[in-house]
Amino acid sequence: MFYFLIDLNQINVSPQARKYLRDIYSPVKLGIYFLRYLPTAWWWGIKIKSASVSSAQVYLPFNWRTSNPFRSIYFAALCGAGELASGVLANLARIGKGEISMIVVSQQATFLKKASTGVVFTCEQGALAFEAVQKALDTGSPQQVELMASGRNARGEIVATVTINWSYKVKSTK
Repeated sequence: MFYFLIDLNQINVSPQARKYLRDIYSPVKLGIYFLRYLPTAWWWGIKIKSASVSSAQVYLPFNWRTSNPFRSIYFAALCGAGELASGVLANLARIGKGEISMIVVSQQATFLKKASTGVVFTCEQGALAFEAVQKALDTGSPQQVELMASGRNARGEIVATVTINWSYKVKSTK
């Protein structure tokens, strides 16, 4: 069971960002989004467990779609879930603030333990994403931010960490 932590009355959150938070909790809307833009996330059965301006949690199940021949979760599925945990925050930070593009510049993953149960990735660095977007708006120059998500197994042990370097750029209006 998932407990959705969503505070739609958060300070400095645009109406578009509030809609984004509501939409990611709709299984139908999220499923359509995954099928259209992130089909592997749909295939693996990734679920958004919670999201707010400060943190996001993503659940990656251990099943035949995510497993490898070594009876653990395939590294690419772990990386995808970690990216999504940070990506929810990275995307939320730019929504409703004008035309701002965002892209992954680099990625690093560390695998600490065999992932043989479902894994919950948590990223608690939303404030860093919001600061980077604001700096991009203030300066007009591209900004980068590193967001790290840690994945924990059913026993609460960290099995992997995924660090994504996101870049924001204000689109010119020529």
